[in-house]
Amino acid sequence: MHYRIEAADLHAHLYGVTLTIARPAAGQRVSLPVWIAGSYMVREFAKQITGISARQDQRAMAVQQLDKATWAIDCEADKPLTLHYQVHAHDDSVRTAWLTTQRGFFNGTSLCLQAQGLADVPHQLELVADSFNAHKTWQVATGLTPVKTDRQGFGTYVATNYDELVDCPVEMGTFWSGSFKACGIDHRFVVAGAAPAFDGERLLRDSQKICETAIRFWHPNSGHGKKRSDTPHKHYVFMLNAVADGYGGLEHRNSTALICNRADLPRRSTNDGSAKDAKQSEGYTTLLGLISHEYFHTWNVKRLRPAEFARYDYTQENYTELLWFFEGFTSYYDDLLLRRAGLIDDAQYLKLLNKTINQVLQTPGRQVHSVAQSSFEAWTKYYRQDANSPNLTVSYYTKGALVALCLDLTLRQHGVKNHSVSLDDVMRALWARCCASKGSDKTRGPMLEADVLAVLKELTGRSWSTEFKAWVHGTRDLPIDKLLAHHGVSVQHDPAQLAQRLGLRVAQDHSVHIKTVLSGSAAHKAGFAPGDEWLGVEVASKTAAQTTSAWRLKKLDDLLLYAGTAKKVTALVSRDHQLLKLTLALPDAKANSTWRLVLDNPKLVAKWLSL
Repeated sequence: MHYRIEAADLHAHLYGVTLTIARPAAGQRVSLPVWIAGSYMVREFAKQITGISARQDQRAMAVQQLDKATWAIDCEADKPLTLHYQVHAHDDSVRTAWLTTQRGFFNGTSLCLQAQGLADVPHQLELVADSFNAHKTWQVATGLTPVKTDRQGFGTYVATNYDELVDCPVEMGTFWSGSFKACGIDHRFVVAGAAPAFDGERLLRDSQKICETAIRFWHPNSGHGKKRSDTPHKHYVFMLNAVADGYGGLEHRNSTALICNRADLPRRSTNDGSAKDAKQSEGYTTLLGLISHEYFHTWNVKRLRPAEFARYDYTQENYTELLWFFEGFTSYYDDLLLRRAGLIDDAQYLKLLNKTINQVLQTPGRQVHSVAQSSFEAWTKYYRQDANSPNLTVSYYTKGALVALCLDLTLRQHGVKNHSVSLDDVMRALWARCCASKGSDKTRGPMLEADVLAVLKELTGRSWSTEFKAWVHGTRDLPIDKLLAHHGVSVQHDPAQLAQRLGLRVAQDHSVHIKTVLSGSAAHKAGFAPGDEWLGVEVASKTAAQTTSAWRLKKLDDLLLYAGTAKKVTALVSRDHQLLKLTLALPDAKANSTWRLVLDNPKLVAKWLSL
């Protein structure tokens, strides 16, 4: 299998792909994936393909489309078959493909047709330099193995099979590039779109700390003496696209594609001292957490993975109830490893944890949808959210992270036979059970929930089925406050912001636009609906004259000004250009609170957060 990738038209954002199949089957079928691993949504990548043609023995072969993403070629068996097609690429995300005169990026799931029956043969990818690189300034970054490339990285690469091919995205352009070693493993970091003030050396230093901390988490003896780290990857590439407004990442087996706000990159000191060198910005801390998250996935989901993902089916949804573990536990460790790497302190870590807790507690869907159900229905509920989603489901990222927290703190609190046990031990034991070599049988890492329960029982001598039934498959709130108290952290309850007290999520632009109405809230009981425009309020006076005053709302906080001491107001709402009056009972400030974590015992907290 050989894919020749060219820039067919940079201004039209078109890749040209020539696929040569050395030994096709008679009537060979090819298809393009409908989703990409790590992003659980059917995205219909084939809609961007145009002009598929085929030739064999210098003759045109008939191509018939069988469904939205599958084609059959009327060809003979075992004679080289060549297909040519173009792919439109103008989605500036980590999931698909992008091509302009400034930058190229693609995932194989967007460009590379899969030949049915030939997924396990070697796949070559050739990047044609002249078509992209008219000014000889572009470079290439990818996790694929080079076969024959030039100094810029253009040329031929190879993957052992189709899965590896589409799990190694390609970045092209005039990007910044740096490198470092972590526990003996080569790491490359490329950044596209950075501003002149970007401090690449700081990003490399901090990323190196993250990678070394993660490697030593999974392989505690790594990086000591002359022994090379026993990691599942022998080299790694970070590909970061810095944009005006964007955030996200997607994990791959030996690389990751990231996107961040350009302003969140670390900055070198300027002449006027405006760079925030002394104090790390919140945006940069968030970026470091993203780097930590995606790198942790190198182990947790790329190797140690749900049994349902032992081999991907790219033609349809692949369901699992375990995303609470693979995304949620990764979310627990991403910030925790920043703390262990010395990139944030205990107070900063608790602030990040505090945010996660409040996000879950402010989501009514947590009371109707378990985190296991949320995982299974990620394809329709998490990735296809609408105005009512907070009432229907809970994030397996955030609640999954809190399940990990509860499990970790419970393990640490009780210990086993005078020695401590933590979630760290559970993760490493699962790695040994599901991924490590066992004589001649080297497993690929498929994991079941039963494996987690079995490891917990092996480490502690007791069953954890009760906790899993309540925390993973139940909808009651987790015992976070009690567990935190045992580890030196107390919970203070502060009044919630006005929108949360009312049960609203809004957008404000000269008026208040209702985005979401939370179930059971004051706004729900008043009859607010998503899409309403809240124009103003009528407030009855408490004087003998019983007069009513009416006020225009430009922002939600105006409500407190105009309502005064009133317990009830009439909301003036526009819905489908009809004016409505809704009776709204104003909740007490103490009726809905947010959590604030307080560090009471620094020694206990340090013990919990350390390696």
